[in-house]
Formats: sequence, C-alpha cells, structure tokens
Amino acid sequence: MNSTLAPRFWMDGLLATDLLEISHDPAALNSPGFWAVMATYEGQWTCAKFATVIQASVPAASWQGVNTPWVSSHSREEYLQYVEDIRGEILAGNIYQANACRILSTAFSGSLDGLFQQIAKDNPAPYMAYLNIPDWEIASASPELFISIDDQRMITGKPIKGTSRTREFGEKDRAENIMIVDLMRNDFGRICEPGSITTPRLLEVEQHPGLFHLVSDIQGKLRTQSQWSEIADALMPPGSISGAPKIAAMKEISKHENLRGPYCGALGYVHNGIAKLSVGIRMFWREGTGDLQFGTGAGITWGSVPQSEWEETELKAARLMSIASGNFQG
Repeated sequence: MNSTLAPRFWMDGLLATDLLEISHDPAALNSPGFWAVMATYEGQWTCAKFATVIQASVPAASWQGVNTPWVSSHSREEYLQYVEDIRGEILAGNIYQANACRILSTAFSGSLDGLFQQIAKDNPAPYMAYLNIPDWEIASASPELFISIDDQRMITGKPIKGTSRTREFGEKDRAENIMIVDLMRNDFGRICEPGSITTPRLLEVEQHPGLFHLVSDIQGKLRTQSQWSEIADALMPPGSISGAPKIAAMKEISKHENLRGPYCGALGYVHNGIAKLSVGIRMFWREGTGDLQFGTGAGITWGSVPQSEWEETELKAARLMSIASGNFQG
C-alpha cells in the first residue's frame, strides 16, 4: 500500500473506505458486509472488508507517467518458442488450448491512483477497478467479467476469447471461444443445480476501447450448499486465461512462466452475497515496494502462428502502456 494513501477500493461506481479486516480465506465472503476481493492466478485469496461504501466517481488524482524502461519476462524469441511448445503439446493430444503470458516490469515508487484516473479517462473498461491495501496496489482496466452473482443466486460468466482491431474474427478465435465456453460450463456444473446451466449468448462481438472482443455468456443457478470455498475451488483460475483441459494447460504454463500473481486471477467485490469479479487482465500492479508490473498474453491453439500471437500480446498492451507513459494521444 502507498504510505500516503489510505486503504480504498473502487469499482462499478462504488468507493469503499475504512478498512476493517483482511482475510485470506474465501469462506470469509459468506459473512455480511462489503468485501473487496483479489485472488491470484495461483489461488491465494485476499479479502478486504471495508466499513464505508458510497456511490462515487473515480477519485481525482494526478499522473506524471512512467519514464523508466519496461523489461519483458520473455523475449520475442522465447515467446515464439513458448507458442511452439504449446502447439507440440496440442499435437500430442495433451491439451487443446493454453494461454501464454508474459509480464512487463519497471522500477516505480509512486502511487497508482493517478494512473487509474487516467485509465478511467482514456480507457473506460467495463470492469475497471482500483485496489489499495497493505501489500497490494492494483489499477485494472479489465474488459472481462469472471463471475457475477445476483440476489437469486444466479451466477454468470462472460469469457473473452478473441481480440481484433476490427469486427472480423477468424475460425481460430471462434474455436477457442467455444472451447472455453465448454470448459466453464463444466466448471459451473460443479457448483450449480443440475439442468440450470445455459449459454444465452455465444460468439458475440463487443467493442472495447481500441479493440474488439469475442464474448460468450454462461449462466447457472448456484446450489444451496455452494458457498465461497466451493466456488473458489471450482472456478479458479478463470478458464479463459488458463486453458483446456485446465489442469493439463496449467502444467504446461508452469513450465514457461513464473508466478502470475494477481494477473490472470480475479478482482472485484462481494457485498452481502451479491458479487462482481473481473478477470485480472489489462492490469498494473505492485506487491509491497516491488516493481510496477503489467501482464499480457494470448490464447494458443493448433492454428496459432507464433509471430501473430506475439503481435497480439503487443496489441493488448499498446494502449495501456501508452497511457502509463503519459504519452497517450487518443
């Protein structure tokens, strides 16, 4: 947490302040109150309970930009080989799809509240969020809903698979999206009432700042006994940023990547049983006094062309990296 800024959380027009407690057990989310939630890709949960929640715009803050160089966890050549290795696993029949990610990092010691204000201005993503608590500061421009839960215990996921500069998507994107829909329907089946799972929207094109995405919806009715520990076990990490089959894809990812942390995890809130959690993508984060980090990745299938996948990671990062540098021109 930045020492000059009190703990706070903002998402969906809600500003939470006055931190009461922090728990690392998702079962805490079964209790009343407003909880800001961050779960890492590796399955570590941080649930921060706040006493005060108000409707508010994104708090104003200044941003000078990041001037230090960014370093990628994978060079271009290393990433191309990563993609080829995944394709080899697909050819062998071990997996169908996996998300290959790399993390950019740079030295930075300031607060991210100003960066989040710039994100809200220049890249107003539907699930953007800001979190500042002890050990973590996150400014997220996530375009993707992981799950929402309403007051009737209906759970909805909206996985994104497919990114383009235009409204046109190829067969590779459509096939990948359907794979993840199938995976998430299976995950939902572990916590939802039999026969309740539907796909009300499939392969819908959505326009986001600077990009188009291919999005589908999955819905189901949570079983009475499905509480937050069961939900966490069944759904994490999100299917759209792991792969299919999930466990096999995660094993392949672990061969090539170090810890992703909050990137590709979940970020959002639970308020008296009603929940909204985004997929932890298009986010900047700092752990403690560590470097500022930003993740980018691409879903890999047999039809993937390694150079094209590298270019997709560049495309996904370009707009937000420009905003972070203070050089965004609109």
